Amino acid sequence: MAMGRLETLDPVITLPACVDWLNAQGKALAAIGIAFFGPLDVDRNSEHWGSITRTTKEGWSGVDVAGCFASAFGCPVGIETDVDGAAQAEFKWGAGQGHSSLLYLTIGTGIGGGFINKSGLLRGLSHPEMGHIRMPRHPADSEFQGICPIHGDCLEGLASGPAILKRWGKSLSNLPDDHPAHGIIGWYLGQAITSFQAIMEPARIVVGGGVMQTKGLIDRVRSAASEAGRGYFVGDPRTIIVAPQLGDTAGLMGGLAIAQNAIAI
Repeated sequence: MAMGRLETLDPVITLPACVDWLNAQGKALAAIGIAFFGPLDVDRNSEHWGSITRTTKEGWSGVDVAGCFASAFGCPVGIETDVDGAAQAEFKWGAGQGHSSLLYLTIGTGIGGGFINKSGLLRGLSHPEMGHIRMPRHPADSEFQGICPIHGDCLEGLASGPAILKRWGKSLSNLPDDHPAHGIIGWYLGQAITSFQAIMEPARIVVGGGVMQTKGLIDRVRSAASEAGRGYFVGDPRTIIVAPQLGDTAGLMGGLAIAQNAIAI
């Protein structure tokens, strides 16, 4: 399987570069699966299906991502958020195998979540925006205003990579092991997971993304979620919170899962 990495610039440069890369592989495509940053219009009955809606990434709002690939290749195209793609991949081939449901959380430059069970992905009017839930404030972090341009101190505004960099000047993995940031971020993520348990009771909670590469963070998250849940929920955070089994390929494998679904439609 050929793999490549292209820098995300503005859509006028990035999307044609992706099309060119696929063409350069010299193979006929049965389908294309796109795991893309959101928010996206994922309603296939919408005239704007496959387009980015309101995003903070300059120049990308309203861009028809799916349409670009459909017109270039003339084959079935599927598109989901990158985190929903990763959730599908982990459910089919990774940490979710043999389990009834899975919640995938990515903690990186942004924070997103996707929930899937045997009936499929969680859907409402659109895909979930789990990174934008409101959060209680850690007692040692009450002065930080948060960085989310929409909600300020939502989960993403408090615990994403840029939020960590904004108030401590370094990534979490580059801060000393005894720095209070480790406990604060672990606490926020544990609180969020407790909320998601109350709503969905996932059988597996997979936490990925660059921030989660920090040594010891997943154990802090497990401990914080266990303390916050106080034993009330069915799933024990100390055992159901796991790292991505597919590692860095979860998003890529998500594209494959989305392509398979596109063929089936």
